[in-house]
Amino acid sequence: MAKVSKNARVAQRAANAGSGRDFVKVVQSVKNPETGKYSYKEVMVHKDKVKDFFANNK
Repeated sequence: MAKVSKNARVAQRAANAGSGRDFVKVVQSVKNPETGKYSYKEVMVHKDKVKDFFANNK
């Protein structure tokens, strides 16, 4: 098995900056005001904007 240096992996990660690994799945519970039941909203969000997503959707 070939070994890859840490510096090579860091450079490769920088080259794939726009890849799908930068996104996370966020699940938010939403309460229906009429029935009181909860439903769940699932969204794929960039990992840097997770806090913004929860701040804007309260």
